[in-house]
Order: sequence, then C-alpha cells, then structure tokens
Amino acid sequence: TGVVPFVALLLLQRRPVAGRALLVTGSGCPSHGLCRSSVQEQTRRQVAVLNATAQELFSLYLKCQGEPFSSESDKLCNPAGIFFPAFRVNRTSERKEVMVAMYKLFAFLNASLGNITRDQEELNPMAKELLERLHNTTKTTRGLISNLTCLLCKNYNIFQVDVRYGDSSRGKSAFKKKQQGCQVLRKYVQVIGQAARVLLPHLGPS
Repeated sequence: TGVVPFVALLLLQRRPVAGRALLVTGSGCPSHGLCRSSVQEQTRRQVAVLNATAQELFSLYLKCQGEPFSSESDKLCNPAGIFFPAFRVNRTSERKEVMVAMYKLFAFLNASLGNITRDQEELNPMAKELLERLHNTTKTTRGLISNLTCLLCKNYNIFQVDVRYGDSSRGKSAFKKKQQGCQVLRKYVQVIGQAARVLLPHLGPS
C-alpha cells in the first residue's frame, strides 16, 4: 500500500484504512529540533481544553439542530451504529501504546470535525457561536496532532500511523448530516474524558 506520511493521513477523510501503528527505524522522522521544549506540557493543556469544552460543544450543537434533536437526543444521537476509533488503553498501558492510540483518536476527530463544520456552514450558516466553537476545537485538535506527531517521532521514531476514518456525509440528507454530527460529538464527549485521564500520567518527565 506504500508509505503514508502523517500529513497525507490527515487528508484521508473518507476511505477507511487499517488502524495500526508502524514502527519505522532510520531517518524517516524529521529533525527532533521541531519539538518545542514545552511540547509535553502543551499537549497536556490541549487535551484538558478539549475535555473541558466537549460537553458544551455537544449541547450547543443539539440546540442549533432544532427538533427532533433537542428532545430526542438519546435516541437520535446514540453512537452505537457509527465507527469511532477503539480506545482500549488505560493508565497502566505502555506510554508508546497510549501515544499511538491518542494519535488515532485525534486524527479521526480532526477529520470528523472538518466534516461536521462543512455541514453546519451549509445547514446553519447563521449559527455563529457553534461555528466558532467548531473552528476553535479543530484548531486545538490540529495543534495536538502536531505535538503527538513530534512526541512519537522523538521518543519512538514512529513517523507512520495508519488511521481509519469515518464515512463522509457528502451526498446525505440534511437530517442524516445532522444525525451523523450529533452521533460523533456524543461519542467524543464519552471518550475525551477517558483520554484525558489516561494521558495525564504519561506526560510527566521522561
């Protein structure tokens, strides 16, 4: 299948690919000088921000979709039927395993946020607060991916991670677009808290 670098992976929003990390040794990683000295602390802060704002983003999203989403969110936003990266690591997992799982999670989230934002710009162009929150969350997620990329390269010489993404909503009805967005954000709320708890002890001093 060939080597897919990190940047290219971020563009693969529609085609599902296998979810596995490839440990590559040699000169594949860019200069470690690209890592800032505060990269671990910055990563901690980014995850904390995403965790603190996830529920608010989901609630605002529901409000802007109107009925029946406002009153039937438990039914319509049940994420059981959608793909979301498995997050099976815990606080006792190996640090490398945690970092790879984090990368898969947030690469998926970044692509999904792009999908949701595009749909909301079409369906709710006047929902300025929602669109601003989506853009801010995407910005934070992209910064986090950059830092995780740096940490994986610097600490483990991993520069290639295969990531599976969810389905694009292009061509779907307005209702299906709204539903897919609320399913993804509902699952995100459930997973981000766990991710924050797991990551914390792995970002202390090496």
